[in-house]
Amino acid sequence: MSAKTLYQKLVDSHTVVKLDEENVLLFCDLHLMNEYTSPQAFSGLDEKDREVLMPGQNISVVSHIIPTHNEMPRQIADPASSLQALNLKKNCVKHNIPLFDTNHPLQGIEHVVSPEHGMVRPGMVIICGDSHTTTYGALGALGFGIGTSEVEHVLATQTLVYRLAKNMRIQINGTLPVGTTSKDMILNIISQIGAKGAIGYVVEFSGSALIDLSTEARFTLCNMAVEAGARGALIAPDKTAIDYVLARCPDIVGDMKDRALEYWASLYSDKDVQFEKEYAFDASNMAPFVTWGTSPDQAIAIDAAIPTKNSIQDPIDQLSLEQALRYTKLSNGQTLEGTPIDHVFIGSCTNGRIEDLRNVLAAIGDRKVAPGVRAMVVPGSGAVKAQAEKEGIADKLIAAGFEWRKPGCSMCLAMNDDVLTSGTRCASTTNRNFEGRQGRGAITHLMSPAMAAAAAVTGKITDVRKLQGAINA
Repeated sequence: MSAKTLYQKLVDSHTVVKLDEENVLLFCDLHLMNEYTSPQAFSGLDEKDREVLMPGQNISVVSHIIPTHNEMPRQIADPASSLQALNLKKNCVKHNIPLFDTNHPLQGIEHVVSPEHGMVRPGMVIICGDSHTTTYGALGALGFGIGTSEVEHVLATQTLVYRLAKNMRIQINGTLPVGTTSKDMILNIISQIGAKGAIGYVVEFSGSALIDLSTEARFTLCNMAVEAGARGALIAPDKTAIDYVLARCPDIVGDMKDRALEYWASLYSDKDVQFEKEYAFDASNMAPFVTWGTSPDQAIAIDAAIPTKNSIQDPIDQLSLEQALRYTKLSNGQTLEGTPIDHVFIGSCTNGRIEDLRNVLAAIGDRKVAPGVRAMVVPGSGAVKAQAEKEGIADKLIAAGFEWRKPGCSMCLAMNDDVLTSGTRCASTTNRNFEGRQGRGAITHLMSPAMAAAAAVTGKITDVRKLQGAINA
């Protein structure tokens, strides 16, 4: 038997039929839907008088359009968005699909809600009309985003015509220094391989640096792999991942648990397998990273300088640098530390989990939000919100001057009431810093939750390690 990568094993185990050398019909264990990528699919089913084949293997969440104001019941003021939510509920009721609706106590972001309730397990294939479905690779599940037109096919057949990807391995050895996180790790990696560096590949992360990462930190790593163009991201499930899953899956007991553990133990890339492309990084050389431009790969360490035009050879990259700096109102060779900020956003499917909020609290200590700064914390789900309130995190953040909001995608993409005004500069824990991503004319700097917290209490982009005493202020 020839050696295989973990990715190849997952695809093989879910292939219903091979269509040609590049495409297979892939069975999908779980299909997640949201309010804005499903309406056309349900309409298509109705027009063809078809039913959903496996309603129980589809889950819906209202996440992108929902307001996060601290009020109950939650009301969607925008008529078009309200109609989207109503249509999703109507379609889920009609087809008997479970729904985390607008006022469901466990509502939240699809990529936060699904693993925390045991829906994601090693070896699964999970799809969603959202590119950050790569998140589930943290548990050894192949997750990837699909197009709106593909949702209808999945609903009708629970399968997908799938174009095979190539295999990339990114090894990260060493130990992350104090004050750095997996968010800094992935921003560092993307800055080096580029926003197009993993296009056409499924990335498998491996190496000793991953051993020390919690499952939540691994979610962040896999979540942002798509920002390098990856079609999927995987980490072979180890004890950390399996303990996380079993703690959330009370149904896995007895013989079923024995079979599950045996199967999960087989989910790794064979020792002598060949990857089409490989990279290696040393985590011990990494530092807190912040974006300076309008793409996640335009990022530097907090103690480094923005590249100059002359330091870049590719003329297209030179043009991109000039355009980005015009938008962000920064300069060649400038350092980011000390840049004043107006707003802080802590949340999103990248960094809206309980561990992120604990990191925020640890970073600020007894400090208060700086005068003139608006700082928002938006938990990734109702469960995260409840846990943070139980631990006293919410009360302490409120006392420090942060806004404590209801769960949702919020200011990650500004499809709801949370929108920045033009010219506002934001320290953000989300995943994209495109022009206008958080509001037309708004400027986004991607960073870790701890770095965003440091910016909130100082009013400027700050090396969180100085607040933590890890390096000299």
